[in-house]
Amino acid sequence: MKRRRTALVCLTALLAAAVTALPAAPAGADETEQIRNGTFDGGTDPWWSTPNVTAGPDGGRLCADVPGGTGQRWDAAVGQNDLTLVAGQSYRLSFTADGTPAGHTVRAVVGLAVEPYDTYHEVSPQLGVSGDTYAYTFTAPVDTTRGQVAFQLGGSAEPWRFCLDDVSLLGGVAPEPYVPDTGPRVRVNQVGYLPSGPKNATLVTDATSPLRWRLLDARGRSVAEGRSVPRGTDASSGQNVHSVDFGSFTRRGEGYTLVADGETSHPFDIGTAAYERLRLDAAKYYYTQRSGTPVRDDLRPGYGRPAGHVGVAPNQGDTEVPCRPGECAYTLDVSGGWYDAGDHGKYVVNGGISTWELLSTYERALHAPTGRPAGLGDNTLAIPESGNKVPDLLDEARWELEFLLKMQVPAGQPLAGMAHHKIHDEQWTGLPLLPGADPQPRRLHPPTTAATLNLAATAAQAARLYRPHDRAFAARALASARTAWSAALAHPDLLADENDGIGGGAYPDDRVEDEFYWAAAELYLTTGEKTFETHLLRSPVHTADIFGPLGFDWARTAAAGRLDLATVPNSLPGRDAVRRSVVQGADRYLATLKAHPYGLPYAPDGNVYDWGSSAQILNNGVVLATAHDLTGKAAYRDGALQTMDYLLGRNALNISYVTGYGEVNAHHQHSRWYARQLDPSLPDPPDGTLAGGPNSGIQDPVAQRLLQGCVGQFCYVDDIESWSTNEHTVNWNAALVRLASFVADQG
Repeated sequence: MKRRRTALVCLTALLAAAVTALPAAPAGADETEQIRNGTFDGGTDPWWSTPNVTAGPDGGRLCADVPGGTGQRWDAAVGQNDLTLVAGQSYRLSFTADGTPAGHTVRAVVGLAVEPYDTYHEVSPQLGVSGDTYAYTFTAPVDTTRGQVAFQLGGSAEPWRFCLDDVSLLGGVAPEPYVPDTGPRVRVNQVGYLPSGPKNATLVTDATSPLRWRLLDARGRSVAEGRSVPRGTDASSGQNVHSVDFGSFTRRGEGYTLVADGETSHPFDIGTAAYERLRLDAAKYYYTQRSGTPVRDDLRPGYGRPAGHVGVAPNQGDTEVPCRPGECAYTLDVSGGWYDAGDHGKYVVNGGISTWELLSTYERALHAPTGRPAGLGDNTLAIPESGNKVPDLLDEARWELEFLLKMQVPAGQPLAGMAHHKIHDEQWTGLPLLPGADPQPRRLHPPTTAATLNLAATAAQAARLYRPHDRAFAARALASARTAWSAALAHPDLLADENDGIGGGAYPDDRVEDEFYWAAAELYLTTGEKTFETHLLRSPVHTADIFGPLGFDWARTAAAGRLDLATVPNSLPGRDAVRRSVVQGADRYLATLKAHPYGLPYAPDGNVYDWGSSAQILNNGVVLATAHDLTGKAAYRDGALQTMDYLLGRNALNISYVTGYGEVNAHHQHSRWYARQLDPSLPDPPDGTLAGGPNSGIQDPVAQRLLQGCVGQFCYVDDIESWSTNEHTVNWNAALVRLASFVADQG
């Protein structure tokens, strides 16, 4: 999900304008200290508080009585304005704070005190009753004399007391180096390898000559050995590495380890059971992302929660949502669907590619030589619809499809048949915040051509897949797809505003030829009609080279059409050329994988990893898997399997990017309700949740503080506040479902 986010707001304009000055007292500062009177020894001036907070001196501290019932962190705050920050200079923010009763979380922000209220640094420690000291370093990105330190205290249902002392913002300090714990220098797939599949590892070492390696079983007995292959410096990590190939060993078992250069890897299995679990866990992720329905704790122990956005206070609901002022004269019931990511927004373009990939996972199972539809069938996902004689994966995808259909502009209205681009809150909500506790107004955003074609494509695909199970729904979906197609033809250039990123992701896309191609492909595959065939054959996308280094995603959808035209039975003239183009794309990814010391089919220019690189790597693996389905050649199968190795631990950071899989795995993904890192009463993400992964853009304050100058694979941190490297999203998990299902079928 390549979001063009604005920075999280520090405080709303209303808060900044409506602060209440605390009693005056002498202020003190030294030449490097930016905070005035951070010890509160003589009072609290020049600190301010919001009008709903009663704050003042208490025993040499500033103590604030915070009201309950506030919705957002910034609804209650204390802070200090007019601080000077120098671009490129490092600062240490430190303070002592406690809360009564214990367990409250405070959001400490360094940012801009005036519009646009940019955030330069933020942390969210949980406070204890005995007082704790916190210290963080960061680098200021701008020059300003209007800086602000604020402690945001809202979001609690009950009133509480916050006390603060020894606040310091010290300039000129040395940056605190961030050195990730990468564990043993032998990097393996921490989950497991298929008995008959490739088995490769990467050894990080200074050695330039081959080194002996040994494979140990769970009892520590040596069961295989060999010599590593030096690979030189890996440009994606800056490490000198060797490759280890132990693919000739095929004995099933658990708890194997690989030993080389005095290091012992994390344990792993050789078998198939883990991938059977993974494909289901990755798909089960969607149930806890559902909007508009309670999540049942008996189905997902530890993840039960009330329904979100159904019009029950404090929600303002999704059942009667207006457009932004002046943009339409109607409201829509757009309840249901999946929350897109760790926020409360719902987006047609991201929902579309996600739905397509889940449906295509099932459709592959129907048509591929190794496909097993029963692996994704009824009673496999433990969702409310299980037992209805419909494959559970189709039931889960339908939850989003019904939402997508609701986003279509009604007949008789301007732009009838088009689809609204997205629906979300007016402002970004803070962390943590359960969906049912979100108090903000919700708004429909203007229709776009891209969203409309996403609707046309997925609804058309749904029409053929649901026809055996629910003919009425299939007919309704096809009718909506036809309407959307006609509307998009009539309005081919309504593009999303790239600046529309307040309260939700903008999802801008300035080229929609690929969406037209994808929608035409799905409509053709479902109907066989000449109109859609003609559009496909005349489209320049049809013969374009679409399998680039970054793969496909919500903004690059041509591959969705190409892959389905290649694999779903049809009579398109020249179809053999379509199939060859997929194999040629796979050849390119396979060559990249073979040349890469870490064995991944991803080598972006300059090793600049893109937002959501985990999913892009997976989707490149999907192309490899599809080439295997088309040709039966083992090289493509093995390439797809090795792609999974990277995600599950064979990488520079020695971490599995899938929650619950591998001895060291990502589990602090950016989320408002999978937020144990901020609130121990909330859960970590469910098993099978994919982290976005390395992102060279490091757009969030945590990543900017820790990862400046990072190289490729090292541009990642498993922190809930790092939304640019560590969010989870419905489209990224769809890629995991797709490739994990393929791997499970190879067992």
